[in-house]
Amino acid sequence: MKTKPDHPGVYPPPPLFYVLIFFISIFIQKQFPLSILFFNTKIAFISGRILILLGITILLPALVTFFRTKNTLITIKPANSLQTSGIYSFSRNPMYLGLLVLYIGMAFLKGNFWTFIFIPLVILVINHLVIMKEESYLSRTFEKDYLEYRQHVRRWI
Repeated sequence: MKTKPDHPGVYPPPPLFYVLIFFISIFIQKQFPLSILFFNTKIAFISGRILILLGITILLPALVTFFRTKNTLITIKPANSLQTSGIYSFSRNPMYLGLLVLYIGMAFLKGNFWTFIFIPLVILVINHLVIMKEESYLSRTFEKDYLEYRQHVRRWI
């Protein structure tokens, strides 16, 4: 009997969690408005742009590494290899870190305190519904190599 290939089993795609929570924050802002005066300032505009650039700077090398190693970004497919070099030597999850920084940058530009209030929710959702599943999968698949990697590189930063 043929068994199904092992994979992290993360449904839906992780970026969707960020987008969904972001849109929920916009909806809640319409229902329970908080002051947006701060977001009309130059500091908010500049901070948002800087954070978006930083998020992209974190995200792009991670994506390039995946494409170079012909690994999959689809979390319901098995990994081809364990990423440990480049940006992955600083963070085990640079894609999720980059997306979080982008989320915060967009919060500055969109002008919504609810988006900031939901940052801990974003982190909890990504940790529990994505990263924990991926770490369990990587431990099963890459065993000793992954355990050693975990000892030297932090989950976020």
